[in-house]
Amino acid sequence: MSTDSAFEKQLAGYRLATAEIFYHLPDHPDLLQTYIWQDYDIAPQYPVLKKFLDFWSHELEGPLHSVRLASQKLITASELRSVGAFALN
Repeated sequence: MSTDSAFEKQLAGYRLATAEIFYHLPDHPDLLQTYIWQDYDIAPQYPVLKKFLDFWSHELEGPLHSVRLASQKLITASELRSVGAFALN
């Protein structure tokens, strides 16, 4: 039986991070567009988001303007407890 990778990440200290990315449209640089990005990441460094923003800066045409970030830890140690065991046939 495999464990869900999102659950494993949460147990390892990852939190759900949501970034609202504002960027300039390549054909109309005076206009801003938004992009919503969401993934599991580690606060306060946010290496997954930094990797994505680095990719954006080097590979995509819309120059970044700003980023708003929100994150929430979904599982804490006090919320995780054993509820018993069961067997499957």
